[in-house]
Formats: sequence, structure tokens, C-alpha cells
Amino acid sequence: MRIGVLGLQGDYQKHLEMLQMIDGVETKIVRTAQEITNWCDGLIIPGGESTTVGKLMDRYGVDKAIRQRVADGMTVFGTCTGMILLSKDIEGSEQHRLGLMDTSVRRNAYGRQLDSFETDLNIKCLDGGAVRAIFIRAPQITKVSGDAQVMACLESGEAVMVRQDNCLAISFHPELTADTRVHEYFVEMTRVVSAAATSMQITQ
Repeated sequence: MRIGVLGLQGDYQKHLEMLQMIDGVETKIVRTAQEITNWCDGLIIPGGESTTVGKLMDRYGVDKAIRQRVADGMTVFGTCTGMILLSKDIEGSEQHRLGLMDTSVRRNAYGRQLDSFETDLNIKCLDGGAVRAIFIRAPQITKVSGDAQVMACLESGEAVMVRQDNCLAISFHPELTADTRVHEYFVEMTRVVSAAATSMQITQ
């Protein structure tokens, strides 16, 4: 299974290190439309500055490559900034985005860097107890609609993890812990989606 980590801007190295702890995963930093088109079974869009990443994706045609590959069956996993870029609606902003998920988000909704926090989350698709979740200038999911499904919430009831078909988005940073379960879930999700896409191609 080949999982690329988008390396246009932000803290992509931590995701790479996390993926390298999972058996059966080949991984590398990807920066071009060609790498996404020809190499990735799955793609992680890490945290960073969403306006900057959105502009770079648009400038180099990376956004078009991601949309086409997702339509063809590539999985994509957005954390923090990645989640903002996957959302169809960004409150109060017209910034460039991928717009692949039926969600609305509000940038920096949990405050500035000093307001960052950690909490334990129960994620219904993961065994082994609660996941320690680190929120840093995190975006808030303000609306989930269409085919998007909530996978985890804070105690307040606010959604922080959402999946829609082969797209996964979370507002926290699992790459900053030693717990690989969220990344393992994405790898397994990629394996299942890729197998289904291959089966469909054979049938056709």
C-alpha cells in the first residue's frame, strides 16, 4: 500500500514517521500532480496554513490531480488544515479548497496557539480504548450533511472526525502521539477502497 504525504507546506514529516511504523506501508513525501496521479493509493494532507497550501495546490495543479484520483478511488486523509481544504464550506472565507466533503468548518475555532488542548476521544471505529487527541489552533466542524458521517465527537458533542466515502477528516493531530491507530485505520480504509476499485475495473 503506497501512502503519500503532501509536502507543500506544514508538518508533513511527523505523518511520514507515523506511517513508517505500520507494516506493509510504502510512503514518501509527494509534491507534484504527477506523483499523486502515478504513485499514491492514499494521500495525507497534513496541518499547516490552509490559505498557503490551497494557493500552492491551485498553482501547481495538485488540486485537480487530487480530485481526479479521489474520483478514481484514491483515499485522502486531512488533518487540521487538510480537513479545512477537504470541506465544501469554510465559514467566512472564499479561500481555495478541494471541496470533497459535505461539511462546513470554522478556522481556528478553538482559539490561538496558547489555547491548544489535549483530550481523550472515543472513536467508534477503533478498538483498544480512548485515543489521546491534540488540538492546535484547530478548526471546528460546524455542519455535517449529505453522505458525511461523524466518527468521533468531543464531550460537548462537537464532531471532530468525519468520513465520507474515501475521504477522512479530523481536526486534531494523531501524528503528534505514539498511538498509530488512526493512521492504521486510514491504511486499512485505503486497502479496502483500492481492492473495491480494482474489482470494479476487472468487472468492467
